[in-house]
Amino acid sequence: MDKKTYLIFGVSKGLGKAIAQQLPNKEDTVFGISRSKPSYLEEQENMRWIAADLAAPNSANRILMDEIQDQRVDYFIYNVGIWEDLAFSPDYDFQNVSESEIITIVNTNITSCLLTVQSIIANLKQASNAKVIFIGSTWGLDNHKGKEVVFSASKFALRGIIHALRENLRLHKIGVSVLNLGYLATEPEDQKSETLIPLVDVISALRFIISTSNSSCVKEINMPAMQDDNI
Repeated sequence: MDKKTYLIFGVSKGLGKAIAQQLPNKEDTVFGISRSKPSYLEEQENMRWIAADLAAPNSANRILMDEIQDQRVDYFIYNVGIWEDLAFSPDYDFQNVSESEIITIVNTNITSCLLTVQSIIANLKQASNAKVIFIGSTWGLDNHKGKEVVFSASKFALRGIIHALRENLRLHKIGVSVLNLGYLATEPEDQKSETLIPLVDVISALRFIISTSNSSCVKEINMPAMQDDNI
C-alpha cells in the first residue's frame, strides 16, 4: 500500500480530531496542527503534532514550514473556523463585535489560510494525486439565514480562495475542493440528531474526495443536516 502524507489543521477536537483519527491509514504520516495539544496524541503513533496559533499567521506559518520542510504532502485539509463570541445565539449583534475580535477571526480563518496554502504548494506538487480540501460552511453560501457577519464573510472568502486556487493548480492536476457544512454533531450524544450532521457522513465525503483520480475535479460539496433550514 502506498503510504500517504496528510496535513490536517484543527486536530485538537471536534471534526479535526475525527479526521485525524479516522481518515488516514495507520501506515500514513499525519502532520496535525492546532493551538492546544490533542488529548489523544499518545494513542496515535502516526501523527506528529505541530503547535501553532493561527491568530498570528506569520509566526504560525514559519513554525509549520520549519516542521514540514520539503516533505511531500498528498492531502492538505484545512479545518479552521472560529466565530464571534455570541455567534449562533439570540444575543448576537454585529454592532457590538469588537475590532480585536474581527481582526482575530480574519487572521485565523483567512490570512493564515492564504499564507499556508501558498507555502505548501511545492510540497503538494511532489504528490501524484494531491488534494486540497477546505472545510467551509453553509454561512458561506448565498442567501443563508445566519446573522454572524464576520464568520460569514470569512467563509465566503474561503470559497473565493478555493475557486481561484483551483485555476492556479489545474495544470499540476492538484484537486481543490471545499466542503460546506451546516451544524455539526461533534459530541457522541448528538450523532442521531436530525438537525446536526453526523461526523461519519463528513468522513465519508472526505473519503470520496481523496478517492477520486487526478482526471476529475470535485469542486464543491454542500452538506447541511436534513432538517437544517438555514439555507
